[in-house]
Amino acid sequence: MATGGPRDILDEFEAARRRPTYPTIIAEAGMVIEDRSSGFVGDVVRWSFEGVTLRDRKQQLRHFTWKPGGFLVDGKPVTLKRPEATPVLTQTVSAAGGFIGDRSSGASRARVAQPHRIWVEGTHDAELLEHVWGDELRELGIVVEPMHGADDLVLRVHEFQPAHDRRLGVLLDHLVDGSKEQRIADSVNNDHVLITGHPFVDVWAGIRPRTIGLESWPDVPKGIPWKQGLCDAIGVNLEGFWPKLRNSVSSFADLESSLVGAVEQLIDFVAAET
Repeated sequence: MATGGPRDILDEFEAARRRPTYPTIIAEAGMVIEDRSSGFVGDVVRWSFEGVTLRDRKQQLRHFTWKPGGFLVDGKPVTLKRPEATPVLTQTVSAAGGFIGDRSSGASRARVAQPHRIWVEGTHDAELLEHVWGDELRELGIVVEPMHGADDLVLRVHEFQPAHDRRLGVLLDHLVDGSKEQRIADSVNNDHVLITGHPFVDVWAGIRPRTIGLESWPDVPKGIPWKQGLCDAIGVNLEGFWPKLRNSVSSFADLESSLVGAVEQLIDFVAAET
């Protein structure tokens, strides 16, 4: 009979001993696995420090965090583990387009960036991609650049001169039918450019409100700048709120799926083998 008192250390040891153990398998591209909690089956298309991305037969992408015994391989529960990555300890880009200040095995080395680019609408979009996908982007040598607006996208794309070895991905806010952003996207016709986006007025709304303890983002009346209206509604100062919101994100599980899917498509596009 339980006494309600503190457990003895031997009890803790016995409980740990009885917990199931699972074989560990290193994730590999193309490996077919099943998420035990949802039953989603797909092949491995990407991984990061936060989790693994699976693609099913309908080409749908789903993202899952690493978890002990969380997956099935050949019908058997396993602990999936990401492959060890080459250490990259900096995100500074030199004027020549290389990652500088990297250190591996105690030696300093430069890592050359790819000619491909991902463009986003503003600084906050770029910071969020760095916050969540930064390690993967640096491993791939992909640079993310803020455009500070998309009104002149057609001209900017022309100046960039995309090619098969110089691909361009563009992430747009508020990419919905009938929007200005959709009309801008439709005006770009180039096989070496992929434009994706999310339905939110601002990338802030692509962060799930639960990360800061809200059930939903408040409605902001038309005519009021969305960020200011949001901060007014929840009683915080606009200045300084973004870093707190960004840092509330610990993985892509804290982002809306439409935003995650849009970014993943761009990374796949610019990192594809030529």
